[in-house]
Amino acid sequence: MRINFKDINTDFTCKNCGWFVSASMGVSGVVNRNHCPYCLYSRHVDLFEAGDRLCACKALMTPVGVTLKRNKDKYALRGGELMLVHCCTDCGALSINRIAADDDTVSILAAFERGMGSTPQFRQQYQEAGITLLQEPDRSLVETCLYGAAVSLSI
Repeated sequence: MRINFKDINTDFTCKNCGWFVSASMGVSGVVNRNHCPYCLYSRHVDLFEAGDRLCACKALMTPVGVTLKRNKDKYALRGGELMLVHCCTDCGALSINRIAADDDTVSILAAFERGMGSTPQFRQQYQEAGITLLQEPDRSLVETCLYGAAVSLSI
């Protein structure tokens, strides 16, 4: 069952930080706005596919790291789109989400740092879900994706 796009992609107030968030594709650069561009928190609303908004959970999803969406080019050494990794604070579901054009880069780097600090148990859980969190050797790649060139930034 597909819901009409106009009914699901609306502006909202972040349940974590309280900021107003525009769902306009012209602002965010993404079709389905699913997280706050300031604190990067999301809500567990999608069940089967991005934008379906069919999940009953509705709990907050915390940004726990950064990963790469696998590139379909089998010859690429380490390519793909930089993605946020979210974990539901209630049921523990994991999801990866596109970084939006208006997302705060300092918050993205903080999520990257959180991912590096994950316990081996959590990293194993992510691996089992097919998600590989980026680690310290990937820092220049993350910074290049965010800023267009490798820079030295520390949080």
